[in-house]
Amino acid sequence: MITVFPARRGPGPLQATALALAAVAAAIDQAAKVLARARLETAVDLTPFLALRLGFNPGVTFGLFADAGAAGRWALSGVTLLIIGALLAWIWRTRSPLTAAAAGLLVGGASGNLIDRLRFGAVTDFIDLHWGDAHWPTFNLADAAIVCGVGLLLLTARGVNGEASSPIPGRSAL
Repeated sequence: MITVFPARRGPGPLQATALALAAVAAAIDQAAKVLARARLETAVDLTPFLALRLGFNPGVTFGLFADAGAAGRWALSGVTLLIIGALLAWIWRTRSPLTAAAAGLLVGGASGNLIDRLRFGAVTDFIDLHWGDAHWPTFNLADAAIVCGVGLLLLTARGVNGEASSPIPGRSAL
C-alpha cells in the first residue's frame, strides 16, 4: 500500500508579507542606528520635546539587567531568539493579516535589537522624548516597531465593534 502525504504547505502571501515587514523593520532600525553611532556626537534638539541623543543599553526595557555582564548579554540574546522563534511559528500558523503584521513588527524589532546586542554588547538608543527636564528613557526604531506590534495585537484582541474576539468564528469570547 502506498501512503500519500499531502504536500507540505509553504509560506503563503500572508506569511511572506509578515516576514518582509520584519526584514524592513530590522533594516530601517539598523540603518538608523548606523547613522546615530556615526553622527550623534552631541545631542540634537529637534523640537521642544524630541531630541536625538546617543545612548547604549546593555540591559532590556528601562535598563533592567544592565549590570548582568557578559552572561546577561548571552542570556538575553538566547531569550530573544526563543521569542523570535515563537513569533515566527505564530506567523506561519496565523490566518489573520493583522496578527501577521503585528508579529512581523515584533520579529523585526526584536531582531534589530538582537543584532546590536550581539555586535556591540548593548542596544543603540538615540530617540529622546522629554518634557522639560523629565525624560522618557531613550529608545530606537526597533523599540518603536515592538510597541506598534503590541498595539496591533491589542487591536486583534478586540472585535471591530468593541467586543472581545473569539477563536471560534461567529461566537463572542464574552
